Amino acid sequence: DLKEYDRAAYFLRGCKSQKAYFLYMYSRYLSGEKKKDDETVDSLGPLEKGQVKNEALRELRVELSKKHKARELDGFGLYLYGVVLRKLDLVKEAIDVFVEAAHVLPLHWGAWLELCNLITDKEMLKFLSLPDTWMKEFFLAHIYTELQLIEEALQKYQSLIDAGFSKSTYIISQIAVAYHNIRDIDKALSIFNELRKQDPYRIENMDTFSNLLYVRSMKPELSYLAHNLCEIDKYRVETCCVIGNYYSLRSQHEKAALYFQRALKLNPRYLGAWTLMGHEYMEMKNTSAAIQAYRHAIEVNKRDYRAWYGLGQTYEILKMPFYCLYYYRRAHQLRPNDSRMLVALGECYEKLNQLVEAKKCYWRAYAVGDVEKMALVKLAKLHEQLNESEQAAQCYIKYIQDIYSCGEIVEHLEVSTAFRYLAQYYFKCKLWDEASACAQKCCAFNDTREEGKALLRQILQLRNQGETSSTDITELHSGSGSRHSAVGATSVL
Repeated sequence: DLKEYDRAAYFLRGCKSQKAYFLYMYSRYLSGEKKKDDETVDSLGPLEKGQVKNEALRELRVELSKKHKARELDGFGLYLYGVVLRKLDLVKEAIDVFVEAAHVLPLHWGAWLELCNLITDKEMLKFLSLPDTWMKEFFLAHIYTELQLIEEALQKYQSLIDAGFSKSTYIISQIAVAYHNIRDIDKALSIFNELRKQDPYRIENMDTFSNLLYVRSMKPELSYLAHNLCEIDKYRVETCCVIGNYYSLRSQHEKAALYFQRALKLNPRYLGAWTLMGHEYMEMKNTSAAIQAYRHAIEVNKRDYRAWYGLGQTYEILKMPFYCLYYYRRAHQLRPNDSRMLVALGECYEKLNQLVEAKKCYWRAYAVGDVEKMALVKLAKLHEQLNESEQAAQCYIKYIQDIYSCGEIVEHLEVSTAFRYLAQYYFKCKLWDEASACAQKCCAFNDTREEGKALLRQILQLRNQGETSSTDITELHSGSGSRHSAVGATSVL
């Protein structure tokens, strides 16, 4: 407990009982980890520092494998052997050992968690012969959350609640994390608020809660949470992350990075802090440090889509589209239904002039539910570029329908672009009513006002030349055109 690992190992050498043997080996392992961490604490410099290894691992593997073959390892010994194998990147062997550890000692959650970090997809999960115990249900719910199989995870958690765990704050927090993962922010926030009422001194998962408050720009609530956690325990990783998020929201990025570094001094394997620190370095335009931080996050957990996405963004800034494409692809594999990854991929393909691929990405982003409402505009511009005017018009129509149904017109600059294009498109097609309706909509936006007025004058001129009957002209003057819904008008298409 005093972290004097070498001393502990010295006094435990030669002990015969299984518990003492585990503590002896575990002390040696932790001693190696501590030395490695001490060397990497200030490793946000050159990349070489990230290559520091735990020197004790190879010796431990040799000794533990002998014991393993002789079947002399208990559940804890097997757990440690699995950790050593994982650290040496022997993933397949590590998985087998962790499964064995779960059979021997099913109530040791550490072994389940380690196993969770090594499983990359649902297929892998099917082939594991797990012990038939209630702990397995907790494990499956956790892994489903990690693999973004949120529906299955929520079902598992619900069945655990029904089985008698209704007061478990762990389960409530995991459900909140699941909603956070599918970006159902309102639901996640309400569950976290409920959790805070039930267990006001809980610190676990509060960093996830602070991420949600950050996304919603809820400064007072985030400030309150940061002060509150500071009073409970200021030297906890989660507390440092919450304070880092608070400073980040206030655009004090140097201070934010400092707190994320503090969190990593407390626990160098804390995933969230590495990713968030990468974001801060991006804000500070320090791309090399951002890349370093994101790479550390991926070392800790290859399933962290935010780190892959962050690396993609960093290489995009560095104008390296092939690297960028690789990292966005990895992020997309982890989050196949996240429109942000698909839009980023589409932009990448566009830069590499692979327009067919880009079109597929934008359409898919729209199909899965476009968070930022940008996929259709980008798709329309691609069609425009390829002179596919009808498809471009269709995309702009869908885009306008989407925006109007959300009621976010003021916030979207691209609405004016859409109306301008549609006005010109209808003008070319000699659909004067629709063209004038869209041109009048253009007059509502500063950047397209003049073009809208000019187009209205042209339409009026053409109508005056006798292209249409005088009744239509009177209608236009009386302003019925302005009441003409652009979306309704486009039904002619």
